[in-house]
Amino acid sequence: MKKIILVIVLILTGFSVNAQRSRNAPKAHTFTNPLLPSGADPWVIYHHGYYYYMQTMGDRLELRETKDMATLRDAEKKTIWLPPPSGPYSKQIWAPEIHFINGKWYVYFAADDGNNATHRIYVIENKSKDPMKGHWTFKGKITDPSDKWAIDASVFEYEKQWYIIWSGWQDDMNGQQNIYMAKMKNPWTIEGNRAMISYPEYSWELHGDLKNDPVKHVSVNEGPEILKHDGDVFLIYSASGCWTDYYALGMLKLINKNNLVTPNSWEKYPEPVFKQSPANSVYATGHNGFFKSPDGTQNWIIYHANGKPGEGCGNKRSPRMQPFTWNKNGTPDFGVPVKTDSLMEVPSGTE
Repeated sequence: MKKIILVIVLILTGFSVNAQRSRNAPKAHTFTNPLLPSGADPWVIYHHGYYYYMQTMGDRLELRETKDMATLRDAEKKTIWLPPPSGPYSKQIWAPEIHFINGKWYVYFAADDGNNATHRIYVIENKSKDPMKGHWTFKGKITDPSDKWAIDASVFEYEKQWYIIWSGWQDDMNGQQNIYMAKMKNPWTIEGNRAMISYPEYSWELHGDLKNDPVKHVSVNEGPEILKHDGDVFLIYSASGCWTDYYALGMLKLINKNNLVTPNSWEKYPEPVFKQSPANSVYATGHNGFFKSPDGTQNWIIYHANGKPGEGCGNKRSPRMQPFTWNKNGTPDFGVPVKTDSLMEVPSGTE
């Protein structure tokens, strides 16, 4: 009997030791796309050890904070701004971006009064060092003297000058979206006139037929984002209608660094640099952002896409991310969008 009890004790002790070893063993930290079940127009910024993430919510501005982008689903989130019940910036709140400028936080977003034709760009400000805390103040509308339809604003600094880029209409009628740029006097004020630096012209930019809409077709350039590398400046943008499977990323390169606010200073590449992959079941890839791994050694692209063809611009779109590299000529190589069941390692240096 004593021998039997001893054997049982040894077995149980062995299980306990093995279980403890299993709990203490290092685990490979991997993830699969999408990062969230739904979410369009993803944007990420890394600041003092934390990633701050935003996406289109439609009726509010919501901010997420995390040290690990692969666990975005579990990130702390907070509604930082609610629109008024009515008025020019009360509805259809799109494509928010958070930026840290001169020691303060700013969120740029597009909104309207319920009629798409009234979409304009707005900004809020927070003086707190932690954007999840403090008070967000509405600073107002950002516009150039033309005051035309505008969405998808992003800002960047170059040679100590801040610039704003966005997607807009040339006049007051829908039918074509172009990329515009202007200098900034301060984080909430445009200085001077806008310049159109890109418009839909290549065949892959012209997919935009609409059904059951008075506007039969819209050609699109939107979602502009700046990417810098080894002294070069690239502008990555989304082309064709987001309601089509052909939504893709195009690229401009700055070739005249003395004057950014003119179309002659930018060279447009004739082919998309990132597009759908039917083989990988990823469609309508676009509206991207960029970020570095926590240790600064890797470059990552974040974008939204659909998992099936024909899913359009609705809540089927989900945020995804993957690393990218650089070609020998200094241009980015984004590769192809990975399958949703592809295991990827988290950004290097993630805690």
